[in-house]
Parts: sequence; structure tokens; C-alpha cells
Amino acid sequence: MSTTFSKEEKAAMRAAAAEAKASKAAADLEAACLAAIGEMTGTDRELAETLHELVKKHTDLGAKTWYGMPAYTNADGKVVVFFQSAAKFKVRYATIGFQPDANLDEGNFWPSSFAVTKLSADDQKQLVELLKKAVS
Repeated sequence: MSTTFSKEEKAAMRAAAAEAKASKAAADLEAACLAAIGEMTGTDRELAETLHELVKKHTDLGAKTWYGMPAYTNADGKVVVFFQSAAKFKVRYATIGFQPDANLDEGNFWPSSFAVTKLSADDQKQLVELLKKAVS
């Protein structure tokens, strides 16, 4: 019985190791995003939690942090949407922003970020529509 691995077995082991590493990295990125949200307080935390839930429920974007704030990336690792807390920059509103990889284009002029102080049920419906369009 041979104790050496075939070329195919070695390739399968490399693939399994790469998959495990990628899986762990994705888990670490998600954990960092949740930790960033957990460090927020008050309205910022509520808004970030709501955005996180909506992104996870309605898109296949992956969570991570971007400049220390929650962000969500496409399969290519490009940030599509992000959350910026009001407290971090000492301003009166948080921001939900979309990056160039979001498919939100409408003619020659469209919004790419939104000031937010609260997310009502109607606001959440509008946000879900934007998220779905962004990943379309």
C-alpha cells in the first residue's frame, strides 16, 4: 500500500484547505461587522442592526467592516452598501450609502447615499427595494 498521495488527492486536499480558509475568512468578516454594530449605541445601533437584517434577508451580499463601519460586499468583494454612524462623525444623522458597484443608475442623476434618523416600516420597504436593485 502506497503512503503517497496521488496528484488528484493532493489537488482535492488543496481545494478543501482553500475552502476552509475562505469559509473562516467569511465568518471572521461577518463577526467583525457584528462586533462593529455591537459597539454602537442608541439609534445608530438600531439602524445598523436593521440594515444588517435587511441585507441578510433580501440579498446575498457578504458582511464585513469598511473603515470600521458595517459594509456589505458582492461576490467580487466590492462594497455595495455601507452604514456610517452619526456618533462616529458627530453629526445629526447616520448614512446608508451605496458604492459604484450598486446597480442604482437612473439616467444621469441618482442618489448614492441617504441620511437616516429612523427606519419606519415604509422606509424599510423602500430600502429593501434599493438593496434588491443594487444587487440586480
